[in-house]
Amino acid sequence: MSILKKPDLSDPILRQKLAKGMGHNYYGEPAWPNDLLYMFPVVILGTIACLTGLAVLDPALVGEPADPFATPLEILPEWYLYPVFQILRIVPNKLLGIVLQSMIPLGLIAIPFIESVNKFQNPFRRPIATAVFLFGTVFTLYLGIGAALPIDKSLTLGLF
Repeated sequence: MSILKKPDLSDPILRQKLAKGMGHNYYGEPAWPNDLLYMFPVVILGTIACLTGLAVLDPALVGEPADPFATPLEILPEWYLYPVFQILRIVPNKLLGIVLQSMIPLGLIAIPFIESVNKFQNPFRRPIATAVFLFGTVFTLYLGIGAALPIDKSLTLGLF
C-alpha cells in the first residue's frame, strides 16, 4: 500500500479536516481498502434496499390477462425491434431480409477496426464517419416509423 504524499499532521487545516472525516484525498489515501471495502458495499446495499422497498410498496401491475382467442389484426414487436421488423416486411425475399439483418451486428463489430485507422476523435474532423453515422441514424428512424404504419404506407410513411 503506497501513499502518494505523507500528510503533515502539524497543519491545523488538515487536522480540522481529519477531525471532520474529510481530507483523506488531500494526502493520497488509497482507495483500497477504505473506499472499496467500506463505502461501495454501503452504496450497493442501499441501492438494493431502495429497489426492494419500491418493489414492495409499489409493485408493477401485471395487466389484463391474455386472451388466446382474440388475435390482434397486426402484431408488432417491441419498439426497439421496429427497424429490423420493417426490413423483413419490405424485402420480398425473406432470406435476403435475414442476410440484411445479420449485416447490422457485423457492421457494429467492424466499427472499432474501421475507427482505429483515423487518429482524430473529433467528429467534425471525420466527416465520412459522421456522415455514415447520421445516415444510419436517419435510416433507422425511417424504418422504425415505417414499421408502425400499414404495409402500403410503410415505404412512403404515408406522405405520398
